[in-house]
Amino acid sequence: MSATHEKHALRGPKNEDADFENTVRGMLDADYEDWPNEAGFEGLDEIRGPIELPVKGSIPTWAAGTLFRTGPGQYTIEDTPKGTFRSRHWFDGFGHSHRFNIIANPGNAKTPIKVEYTSRRQSQALVDAIQKTGRRPDVAFGQRMDPCIGLFGKVMSVWQRPRASEGLDFTNVCVTVHANVPGMPSMARETGQQSGHRGRLKNIWLATDAGVMKEVDQHTLEPIGIANQRQLNPLLKGPLSCAHAQRDPDTGDFFNYNLDLGYRPTYRVFRTNVSAGTTDILATIATDDAKAAYIHSFFLTPSFVIFCVPSSHLAWGGAKVPWEGNLMDAIEPFDKSKLCKWYIIDRISDRGVVATFDSPAGFYFHSVNSFEERDEATGDINVYSDVIEYPSLEVIQAFEVDVILRVDGKTKSFWGEEDRNRNCHARLNRWKFRVPNSSINGVDAATTRQAAEKVLEIKAPHAGELPTINPAYATKKHRYVYSLANRGYSTLLDCIVKTDLETRETTFWDNPRGHTPGEAIFVPRPRSRPDEALDEDDGVLLSVVLDGFGKTSYLVCLDARTMKELGHAECDFAIGIGFHGLHWPPSSGEARL
Repeated sequence: MSATHEKHALRGPKNEDADFENTVRGMLDADYEDWPNEAGFEGLDEIRGPIELPVKGSIPTWAAGTLFRTGPGQYTIEDTPKGTFRSRHWFDGFGHSHRFNIIANPGNAKTPIKVEYTSRRQSQALVDAIQKTGRRPDVAFGQRMDPCIGLFGKVMSVWQRPRASEGLDFTNVCVTVHANVPGMPSMARETGQQSGHRGRLKNIWLATDAGVMKEVDQHTLEPIGIANQRQLNPLLKGPLSCAHAQRDPDTGDFFNYNLDLGYRPTYRVFRTNVSAGTTDILATIATDDAKAAYIHSFFLTPSFVIFCVPSSHLAWGGAKVPWEGNLMDAIEPFDKSKLCKWYIIDRISDRGVVATFDSPAGFYFHSVNSFEERDEATGDINVYSDVIEYPSLEVIQAFEVDVILRVDGKTKSFWGEEDRNRNCHARLNRWKFRVPNSSINGVDAATTRQAAEKVLEIKAPHAGELPTINPAYATKKHRYVYSLANRGYSTLLDCIVKTDLETRETTFWDNPRGHTPGEAIFVPRPRSRPDEALDEDDGVLLSVVLDGFGKTSYLVCLDARTMKELGHAECDFAIGIGFHGLHWPPSSGEARL
């Protein structure tokens, strides 16, 4: 390890501020110069396997199942009529999905795990269209639309539903992976009887921050269907939505929102019921202070949907999106007076919005988890929401491809500005919302805005992006969060960190220099008997890691308690630095020990 990396010795909770300052200093000093990420953005191959990957070390047999991953792949298109087409932003790469099949031998527990891999590009028709014209015809996250496209064409690219004639792989949907989505018309072949929402895997869907989802074959990852939220309920007619839909961990009910743009932007928060297949509007929010905004995630507790409109407001009620041809340039400049607006929505008794709160201006991509506790003395409910937050919008620019890949001095120009540097490092914040018991105190909390209370803040590198938890603790009080931190070594994210929210202790995976991890998916160890009590961190983490020097990738398996490597499956090729994934265990009819 270089001397540059040795100077950043990460310490305990008493030194959070010092570690944050070291991270800022590392970016100011350009310590990222010897941490290459180019292989995760260039020359990425499609592998229509399955191919078997060599496994080093060991992966527990109970971690068998399928790990689905999705995100961007190809970023450039050569030899178009306008020259080489280059994607501007990390979020604008063309979809590429991956499947790691982790296979245990049902007859011999001592037989090593096998890992098979396959991948599939999801947007070939869109790539072909750009190849012919040199311009991108759809609205992207940060890609500027060709100025030669007229306003009508820009507007239609946002409001028009996907057309069958364009092909299933024309729509670039590649942010999150969802399984067994209720209500959507599935084209998947029946794979067996469902036993609850966590039974057999019946269908796999990809999502993005739009009101459209793409279905893929669970084995080949081939696109097989496109569905629009309007098919769930005709009121869900807006173009924008949330990649991170929420699921009730007990029933499997599906929650999301739909944003209809215009002079009076309208949010409709909805639930699709698994058992009935119906979709209900839980709340319609169309008030003057509910601005159209870019919102990537939200929160769920047993009683409530917690919906936050951050300070990432879209100009002209969202109409600037088609004008600019992308979301990023349509976001209004950051203004500290534009507070985050929180809406607590009843999901049990059909009461709509039951409380509203404000918190200081800020921005977030990812919620972590939310839970609730009842005050027995007053009957009030205290709701807690954990979120990875930023004090400005500047972090969106940090993920531009030229900044990540150190092109033409843009990285030093971006990270060398100290105030912006500080604003672009993550904070894990916990917000508390007291929902009054109106039957006792008579307060109309739905119309009286209250101030949210921040009860916890943990700064980078003691917490980071793409947070995950043990899925058994969704909507429950949790202790551990696993995320990707930036210690000041890389232009992206350079390690996996385990954060203990009770003690504020942190444990880092000691990954080699130049090895960039992906989102860490928690796989809990199954109980050996029904009454066995398991610790929250009793499980493993699965992460796809890019070796930036070797220009290859591997699937690493970490002990979630110790953050030590147990084993990994090696690829002799690079896999794009993606976004999100899903682990699905084998069904009862498949091999599992």
